[in-house]
Amino acid sequence: MEFESEDAAKIFYDEYARRVGFVMRVMSCRRSERDGRILVRRLGCNKEGYCVSIRGKFGPVRKPRPSTREGCKAMIHIKFNKSGKWVITRFVKEHNHPLVVAPREARQTMDEKDKKIQELTVELRNKKRLCAAYQEQLTAFMKIVEEHSNQLSKKVQNVVNNLKEYESIEPQLLQQR
Repeated sequence: MEFESEDAAKIFYDEYARRVGFVMRVMSCRRSERDGRILVRRLGCNKEGYCVSIRGKFGPVRKPRPSTREGCKAMIHIKFNKSGKWVITRFVKEHNHPLVVAPREARQTMDEKDKKIQELTVELRNKKRLCAAYQEQLTAFMKIVEEHSNQLSKKVQNVVNNLKEYESIEPQLLQQR
């Protein structure tokens, strides 16, 4: 199969995964050494591989969770070809674990995650607006301070000029007394 984009291939495999009864995971990729763009991508079952314990490296784990990894090999391998399309170059259909009987169950957790992502995105957008408003206020305040500083500088310069002028005529004034 061919796809117009990497995202189109991801969407296709994600839909396939939901219909069949598993959750898709975006796995490894290979990038171009020249410009860093992705040339090859591997998409697979979220039960791919095994959980590697990191206990001991970072101290004791407070609440160890059961691993969801079961060494499943189900995946597709997509490659960007010379014609500008993404092509499936490898497809492994078999899973080594039971698939979810009701595919909606697998999607339910994703829906919760999607909702949380949307909430956080809205919160981030609001924080950015607030930050922009603060930045605008700060810029306006800095402009006022700069104008005030310029006015003070002019006044100080006038005082200095007046003092210099007075110092230059002071001897004459003293002689007149």
